Amino acid sequence: MNAYDDRRMVRGSRSSLAGLVGLLLVVWLIIGAVAAGQRHYFDSAPTNCASTGTIAVTIIAGPLNYMGANPKVRDCDVNVPQPSP
Repeated sequence: MNAYDDRRMVRGSRSSLAGLVGLLLVVWLIIGAVAAGQRHYFDSAPTNCASTGTIAVTIIAGPLNYMGANPKVRDCDVNVPQPSP
């Protein structure tokens, strides 16, 4: 085996590791979306920032939702720019 083959093998293992990490991330987020669906967060449109935030953190928490995590956003402030007079 020469140096070119060594570099190609390392590059191949990096891309397969990146693919595995990407796949795990997608599965993690899908599990979080399923948990949000089971909590009926998607039944109606979010009415405020807190409900949107709760949906987002539930999806990000992923499988942790099934280990007892129940993330909620209780209050959030969004500065909405006002039109100039």
